[in-house]
Amino acid sequence: MSIAIITGSAGLIGSEAVRFFARKGLQVIGIDNDMRKFFFGAEASTDWNRKKLEAEVKGYIHHNMDIRDAEGIKSLFGKYGKDISLIIHTAAQPSHDWAASDPFSDFTVNANGTLNMLQAARENCPEAVFIFTSTNKVYGDLPNFLPLVEKEKRWEIDPVHRYNPGIAEDMSIDQSKHSLFGASKVAADVLVQEYGRYFGMKTTVFRGGCLTGPNHSGTALHGFLAYLMKCAATGAKYTIFGYKGKQVRDNIHSSDLISAFDQVFQKPRVAEVYNIGGGRESNCSMIEAIDLCEKITGKKMNYSYSEDNRSGDHIWYISDLAKFKGHNPEWKLRYDVPRILQEIFDFNRERWSH
Repeated sequence: MSIAIITGSAGLIGSEAVRFFARKGLQVIGIDNDMRKFFFGAEASTDWNRKKLEAEVKGYIHHNMDIRDAEGIKSLFGKYGKDISLIIHTAAQPSHDWAASDPFSDFTVNANGTLNMLQAARENCPEAVFIFTSTNKVYGDLPNFLPLVEKEKRWEIDPVHRYNPGIAEDMSIDQSKHSLFGASKVAADVLVQEYGRYFGMKTTVFRGGCLTGPNHSGTALHGFLAYLMKCAATGAKYTIFGYKGKQVRDNIHSSDLISAFDQVFQKPRVAEVYNIGGGRESNCSMIEAIDLCEKITGKKMNYSYSEDNRSGDHIWYISDLAKFKGHNPEWKLRYDVPRILQEIFDFNRERWSH
């Protein structure tokens, strides 16, 4: 049987990938040691999701393993060898705020952990497809120097600028302020590309905008829409940081992202890089998202505003999806922001009420 190894398997993207590729008939091996709880506290634990996967996904095998454990990763890959046809690496320290509090944990998880995965794949299953979830933070704060225009509820880019359809992969990742998280993800991003170019491996990097969905264990430092809706539903206080609450993000539902992964699995390329997100079809400002949350919950949100924006945070970021769509013309987004928020609310309403 063809084997898929998925890191961060109890997280948002990982768990969606587990279910999808198990349905396709692959034997799925998950790696996740609930580091999210270590990063963000008990409310962000993914243990509940791991239990659901073990109960509901036939044949799923879970390993409570740290991706920084090079020998452990090597041993696991050695056990399955060339039967491994797909590796989806989503495990990460995902917060640019948190990274500054513990740079060594951030870098070793994001960079060293990725290196461990790549080398184990190279030694044991060099023909496998290797998919890595990078981030738009590899571009640092360069997007903030685009010609932006302030609207009533959002920032927008000058309509004649070449990035009006969204930011493309040709934006520089050099000489800008990344946050330490952004720097560790740059290291991992370039490593994944290099293992493709240097060793001929089928590696693909997805530089994600906001990745979201109902299985997100949203927290104040990571998981924008999931945490926002949680606050809206429960009455917990939410803080907007800077840019008048008009900062814009594109948001892609986890199932739309996994279908993009499947396109790559079916038609792999070497050392490919894609910007991925909601693009022009699925994006919102903070204020627009709050309006939607209030409409869906029927409650007024309890939020405050701080003039201090998060260091290196983007004012406006929308992904240009043209390159990925050009390579995969049959792929389409199924979700926009209102549908994503409604699903997050419907899926979690009962759990949040306890």
